[in-house]
Amino acid sequence: MSISQTVADSKRRFYNAYPRVIPGLYRRVVDELLVELHLLSCQQGFQADALFALGLTQVFDNFSVGFEPVDRREQLFSALCEAADLSAPDLRQQAQQLRSSLAPHGEAEIRQWLENKGDGAPAVLASVLQEAGRSDFHYSRHHAVGLIAALQELAGADDQDPEALRLRAREVGDLIGLQQEKLEKDMGLYASNLEKMAQAVQMMEETVAAERRRRERKLHPEAVQGAAGEGPGPTAGLEAETESQESKPLT
Repeated sequence: MSISQTVADSKRRFYNAYPRVIPGLYRRVVDELLVELHLLSCQQGFQADALFALGLTQVFDNFSVGFEPVDRREQLFSALCEAADLSAPDLRQQAQQLRSSLAPHGEAEIRQWLENKGDGAPAVLASVLQEAGRSDFHYSRHHAVGLIAALQELAGADDQDPEALRLRAREVGDLIGLQQEKLEKDMGLYASNLEKMAQAVQMMEETVAAERRRRERKLHPEAVQGAAGEGPGPTAGLEAETESQESKPLT
């Protein structure tokens, strides 16, 4: 991308590629990714290697959970990538190659490859190491997310405790050559933001479901009256409690 292109130019390219309304819950995620990818594309030392690709696709897939309609999620991702002169299919392919090349191996074997500077490692991992070893290598938070995702899928990786996983990621990241301070910060922010997003999606789904039930009661009041005439059922108390919760403001 030409360094003369502004954030506004990238946003214009995005909305030309995806001229649809984006639900409020996901608009902030999209805006942040748009700006981030624009700034990365302007960095001279930035390269979208396989570890970055795995991290970016993981971030998008996790933070677009609940986005409707489902069949437009990949269109949204493609538009984000296109705005920064990146190829969504290429990124997906790189991420899958890294996953499939590492998944059958244990972590000890991968650490040995890293300690040997990529000797004996699959080509895709050797390429990641080569990129990380460049003097002008530009680190991104997506490298941290990609590292976590890769470790989660390794053969025999039974310990998925978040703290244990982050410790292993720090150790492996150090062997790759990733900056420890930035790596630790980005892993913590990712975990925190992912939890917040999951809570927001759950709240949105509950709100939508409650609104759907209200519309159904308004359209078919006779069904509600008929049910009321039969007397309280075994779940009457639970339903009353649910109605009370639904009537309270979300904040």
